[in-house]
Amino acid sequence: MVTKPLTKNIDMSRPPLDIAGYEANEGYQSLHAIAKGLSPEDVLQLVKDSGLKGRGGAGFPTGLKWSFVPSGDNSPKQKYLVVNADEMEPGTFKDRLLMEGDPHLLLEGMLIAAYTIKASKAYIFLRGEYTVSEQALRRAIKEAYEKGYLGKNILGTGFDLDIIMHTSAGRYICGEETALLNALEGKRANPRAKPPFPQVSGLWGKPTIVNNVETICNLPGILTYGVDWYHGLTKGNDHGTKLFGVSGKVKTPGCWELPLGLPIRELIENYAGGMQDGLELRGFLPGGGSTDFMLPEHLDITLDYDEIAKVGSRLATGTMIVLDDKTCPVGMVGNLMKFFAHESCGFCTPCRDGLPWVDQIFRDFENGLGSEKDLQILHDHVTYLGPGRTFCALAPGATAPLGSGLKHFKEDFEKHITEKRCSYKH
Repeated sequence: MVTKPLTKNIDMSRPPLDIAGYEANEGYQSLHAIAKGLSPEDVLQLVKDSGLKGRGGAGFPTGLKWSFVPSGDNSPKQKYLVVNADEMEPGTFKDRLLMEGDPHLLLEGMLIAAYTIKASKAYIFLRGEYTVSEQALRRAIKEAYEKGYLGKNILGTGFDLDIIMHTSAGRYICGEETALLNALEGKRANPRAKPPFPQVSGLWGKPTIVNNVETICNLPGILTYGVDWYHGLTKGNDHGTKLFGVSGKVKTPGCWELPLGLPIRELIENYAGGMQDGLELRGFLPGGGSTDFMLPEHLDITLDYDEIAKVGSRLATGTMIVLDDKTCPVGMVGNLMKFFAHESCGFCTPCRDGLPWVDQIFRDFENGLGSEKDLQILHDHVTYLGPGRTFCALAPGATAPLGSGLKHFKEDFEKHITEKRCSYKH
């Protein structure tokens, strides 16, 4: 039985499989199932039954998201599928592995998704720096057209699909789906007001689904091996496998496909090799730079969306950033604030003005100029920039490591004030 459907074909010591090699390993079987009469409604139900949740960060049920796309005779005929491959979340590198290692898996998943929502055009919105991913995907797209898996009347089904590659100019804000759509239309990458949601009015005002790379790559396995198989992969409450990454001062940083529901301790100790010699674990961001710190006491929490939410954080992208006891948590949080301040689109005042202010305070802390007043201002900004106070989720995401860092590493912030220096650097 296949236990690692996302990475079964990936061997980074060689180029990715060409289309013949991919087909030889049960690739594109879902298309043949569709050609035999599997309807869009049938596929939608399978995806709903699978329990697949979005792997881009939000963890929203994929089938439910697709069901919001208008259907029926009176719905717009033109619909779009957009794959968010603009992977810029700090600490996150999972989608790159999939695109560089098995590009045909993404294409097959896109065919499934587009067929289900009845989209005839699909876009891959790719991070501009991912040049190796771009080369691999362009080769795979060319092969798929030559094989008849893309283009007109695919496998005699009457289903048409064209896939267009779009390389991003490079802004973190493009990870927000409506900012991505604006950028794809050639506009400034500012988020849009919602509602209307993209499922109803997205790319050029037409119904659009935006899904993450990893989400899409889950689809071929569900259609090829079935819902029961997919449920059997997990060790917890959520279904399927997930790509988990670990960065920081561990012995073997990397990315692994593992069952959802795995204890965090097993990920860090068994796969990442534990902390480097002489270092101890002090905390970790479980799902990239915009998640709340968790502590060593949370190591036995399982890697499930709801379980991590119960302790006040998010699984999000599933790519963990580890903090050791010889690295300054103030400096770590400050580095993230610098990133978020730089990547603000500048549209709304709390984000445009608040994040640079936070960044400056962290600079002052590093230079021995921080004060108790500054510390209070940071606490205030956790509220000012929080959910419901900004136009999109960029600033609230920034408050996750900020607020949790202030809470869990209070003494480190205070030492920067009293000692007027960073004790980790002296």
